[in-house]
Amino acid sequence: MTLPADSHVHSEFSWDTGGPTSAARGTMEATCARAVRIGLPALFFTEHLDLEDAWFSDPEDFGDHESHLLGEDGVVAIPRFDVDGYFESIERCRATFPQLRIGTGLEFGQPHLRTGAARQQLDLSRFDRIIGSLHTLEFEGRRAEPNTLFRRLPADEVIRRYLAEVPALVAGDEPFEVVTHLDYALRYWPEEQEGPVDPRAFEEEFRAAMRAIAQSGRALEMNTRRLWPWMAQWWSEEGGRSISFGSDSHAPHSLAHGFPEAMALVESFGFRAGADSRELWRR
Repeated sequence: MTLPADSHVHSEFSWDTGGPTSAARGTMEATCARAVRIGLPALFFTEHLDLEDAWFSDPEDFGDHESHLLGEDGVVAIPRFDVDGYFESIERCRATFPQLRIGTGLEFGQPHLRTGAARQQLDLSRFDRIIGSLHTLEFEGRRAEPNTLFRRLPADEVIRRYLAEVPALVAGDEPFEVVTHLDYALRYWPEEQEGPVDPRAFEEEFRAAMRAIAQSGRALEMNTRRLWPWMAQWWSEEGGRSISFGSDSHAPHSLAHGFPEAMALVESFGFRAGADSRELWRR
């Protein structure tokens, strides 16, 4: 069995690991070493690029290693991405692990709103793969993540607001080829208050979001942090033609988590690997 590339991997250069001067230092090298041990032929280090200037949150939404990013006013201040340090680390890892194909990348938050700001900071064309994420939603003139909004809005409204913004995410020509973790809002579903989530309650909204992604020509990520069989089924039924695999790993141990199961799942809906492990799977 040849594993596909893990197209959604974070290292110490993502702010939510703690950053390159934190205890996360060395994550990129350790992740590459694990990739070699488990037989993963390729990966993309897709570091967070989040450029929100009015993102608010609650203290309980941030771990100890990132709590310093939350101001007294509740606004999150993300440090600037160390692009030069990132590329230097990539080159060191390529030299150390020549048997591993290491791609560069970004996980770009809200690219439909922040591409202009991103281009002022860095050359997006330098990266091999850019994946687009919807992490925050508008709320009372600012933006917040779903976990914060679940304390302020009915749970079903948060899910529907999230999925309703996906068509805007993919409507333009922003430079990203994959839409990540479409189930992002479901990660934070308040199960203690609402009981287990039933995705079928939001099937119409998920399918509408998938149609918009498919019509944009972009791929959908099979995020294996939480692998849902219905995700691949609905995507194929709504015209999806290509997928990527992403563990959303922030630590070496979770690299390529669930990939064999994900491969078997998407093959059952007609998706097939390309000649190169870095290629998207297509129908």
